[in-house]
Amino acid sequence: MRTEDLDFPLPNSLIAAHPPKHRRDARLLCVSMDSQSCHHGKFTDFLTQLQAGDLLVLNDTQVVPARFLAKKETGGHVEGLWLEEAEDGLAICMLSGGRLREGIEIFFEGAPSVKMILHEKMGKGQWKMRLEGSPSWLEALSLVGSTPLPPYIRTRRRESGEVEENEEDAQRYQTVWARFPGAVAAPTASLHLDEDFLQRAKEKGVGVAFVTLHVGSGTFLPVETEDLSAHPMHREKWKMSAETVKAIQETKISDRRVIAAGTTVCRVLETPGVLEGGETSGETDLLIMPGFSFQVVDALLTNFHTPRSTLLALVSAFAEHLGATDGLSRVKEIYAEAVREKYQFFSYGDASFWSSSSSLTC
Repeated sequence: MRTEDLDFPLPNSLIAAHPPKHRRDARLLCVSMDSQSCHHGKFTDFLTQLQAGDLLVLNDTQVVPARFLAKKETGGHVEGLWLEEAEDGLAICMLSGGRLREGIEIFFEGAPSVKMILHEKMGKGQWKMRLEGSPSWLEALSLVGSTPLPPYIRTRRRESGEVEENEEDAQRYQTVWARFPGAVAAPTASLHLDEDFLQRAKEKGVGVAFVTLHVGSGTFLPVETEDLSAHPMHREKWKMSAETVKAIQETKISDRRVIAAGTTVCRVLETPGVLEGGETSGETDLLIMPGFSFQVVDALLTNFHTPRSTLLALVSAFAEHLGATDGLSRVKEIYAEAVREKYQFFSYGDASFWSSSSSLTC
């Protein structure tokens, strides 16, 4: 697949700069491959798409306050994004600022107890960092960090003369069930769900299970290679409990649907070997593109993705799995419909539900 084939026209005005007033206020575009139709509705209609015996799988990663602004001893500014912890107490961070070199110390106004030292350059703006003054990286970030909103949200707000981040983001750029800190981006399909929805789904006979995938910064990055298959996919850490493995296996045996809430969940469930044995964990750099053979996921809830992205390729592959002759062409048709209907795109935007069912009511 050529990367340029993943491009599509999108008005800047349709990039959501803010979440809806309430999580469930988003819109929902339901796509049926059996009937080759799409139906427009509200996200609250998602419950009507679930059936007794379905298993809804959610990502319970927690977004950490990974973005930080610091100063060097010379007074120069350094902007950083914490990515993940590394060996020996180090961490990998993205840094921007003039004249960065190994051994430089950076400081934080209002948090004199926190000091970071540039330990080793890794290329492409990435550094291994050493922390001094705090027991752990997560504690340090809780003191000096802020919500790592995607660049397109910050850009939209800046262009509108707004502040790039507000207090609301810390709560809304996070799922209501987030438990395990480690992500630098939210599993955005699940931002529409709340505890009331989960309770009503359970009362309907829908099972709910969790996996953990710490979403990395690569989710923001466009594909830069001409050939999609040559794209260096970012690695992300995941973990799955024995209970979740058992629930998925029993759902598949009973010929019921496994529904992935988001592309992050989809990538975990489709990573080879994840359902072998009991509790399991690892890393995945799985690139899903048209031609991929899905083994676990039967339906997909997801937001609308950026042009030239691996996530758009994943949705195209899933459309083919559901029966589309040309998955990418079908996805582009659906996205063009979403643009005409003025759906909101990307992290804070509206949702779509992809299934083979033709009994749609939304």
